[in-house]
Amino acid sequence: MNVKDFDFELPEELIAQDPLEDRSSSRLLVLDKKTGEYRHDVFRHIIDYLKPGDCLVINNTKVIPARLLGVRKETGAAVEVLLLKRRENDIWEVLTRPGKKTRPGTVLSFGDGLLEATVLEVVEDGNRLIQFHYQGIFEEILDQLGQMPLPPYITHELKDKNRYQTVYAKYEGSAAAPTAGLHFTEALLQEIASKGVKIAQVTLHVGLGTFRPVKAEVVEEHHMHSEFYRVEPDQAAIINETKAAGGRIVAVGTTSCRTLESASDADGVLHAGSGNTEIFIYPGYQFKMVDALITNFHLPQSTLIMLVSALAGREHVLAAYEEAVRQRYRFFSFGDAMLIM
Repeated sequence: MNVKDFDFELPEELIAQDPLEDRSSSRLLVLDKKTGEYRHDVFRHIIDYLKPGDCLVINNTKVIPARLLGVRKETGAAVEVLLLKRRENDIWEVLTRPGKKTRPGTVLSFGDGLLEATVLEVVEDGNRLIQFHYQGIFEEILDQLGQMPLPPYITHELKDKNRYQTVYAKYEGSAAAPTAGLHFTEALLQEIASKGVKIAQVTLHVGLGTFRPVKAEVVEEHHMHSEFYRVEPDQAAIINETKAAGGRIVAVGTTSCRTLESASDADGVLHAGSGNTEIFIYPGYQFKMVDALITNFHLPQSTLIMLVSALAGREHVLAAYEEAVRQRYRFFSFGDAMLIM
């Protein structure tokens, strides 16, 4: 399968630069995964497509303000650091710019010395391991100095950090938001629960690898980045009970979908636990747990459009994307949504 098979034309002006004032007012394209038929709606009407006995599965990860702007202490030259993964205590795997200037031993300073870091070593993909030095509580300092790590295609400044968080964000650890969940309000979730739809939570900490382009020409040759996930026993029980009773498992976002498929066995049973997943879902994949998916509109030739194509079929998805372009839907992280069912 060729990566170019997942390409489509996207006018740059359709890339959403800012979140809507009302989270649930985004548009919703509803796609029938079997027939390819679609219809247009508004996200707050998502409740009309959910049935009592279904289970909505959300990813409760929380984005950390992982972008730090500072200087190299020795020279005063500007440096940018993106926190990717906490290895242990104050040692983090990070992406630095400019990378060549941050050799092992380099000392970095942020916030006029409020936070400092020493580069320890260069690791895979040119990332760095750095150790932070500070007085006080790291999370509080990071909240004070750090910026939200918005995707490279968003050039506008984000005025409110909370708009790049879901209303149910709980466990810190993501370098990017699970953006399908950005459309939900607390009131809408309460309405959904009142209808008799169960709401279960899983955790997958989203890495910046989600934005990295697929460099391989052949889909099967692409290697997925690793991300940490966790499924609690009580949440696994809710999801398994729904499945056993014939209810649908509706994943909110590709991150929830990847978590569910990573933690499920061949018999369609979800197992509680935690670990790292490199699962790569593309056409031909047989879903073990997920029946329906709420998702945003994704980048051309990305692993995310491959995932949705695995669920609904490449031809159906690309036809729906062409319709979304014709109807001037807003794309990517702050854009509109799609329900595949």
